[in-house]
Amino acid sequence: MEFRDKNTIKLNKIINELDKFVLDFTRILEKYANYVIISGYISILFGRARSTENIDVFIKKIDKEKFYLLYSDLKKNDYWCLNAESPDDVYEYLKEGLAVRFAKKSETIPNIEVKFINKKLDADLIKESVTVITKEGSLKISSIERQIAFKKYYLKSDKDIEDAKHLEEIFKNKIDLNKIKKYKKMIENEA
Repeated sequence: MEFRDKNTIKLNKIINELDKFVLDFTRILEKYANYVIISGYISILFGRARSTENIDVFIKKIDKEKFYLLYSDLKKNDYWCLNAESPDDVYEYLKEGLAVRFAKKSETIPNIEVKFINKKLDADLIKESVTVITKEGSLKISSIERQIAFKKYYLKSDKDIEDAKHLEEIFKNKIDLNKIKKYKKMIENEA
């Protein structure tokens, strides 16, 4: 792993099937929307040995026309939406603050859970994102500090605590503890 700057990491790992799935989906997604990957997949990307059924992705709000283009491109590339068939229904779910899931045709797992950014707490996710460069493409992920704080102080399940510990260990000489404290305070104020 090589840190190119505070917002870019070059990751020299063998790309597995889950990584290929995420890279394939985000190549389509980034044509239409700014996105950031959050939650458990980040720990998995950096070597935590655990499985996941879904990859959580926040996107900046896009208008209906752009969403139709995204939806059409996903369908053309053999993805389907688990929540609804009609692009109108899927877009309405997103507008209402609900997440929608996309998977490869005839499959349900793994899936990508997409949601519009709409909480004040999540407003800076894209601006503070980190680009991870792999041998087969790049991904945009939430900052490591934000990830640790949300796992430890917001989600708090055993799995989330273990994810946070893994990230703390992997990035122990790179993380900004003051940023983690800042995010913790934001979480407490939001609650």
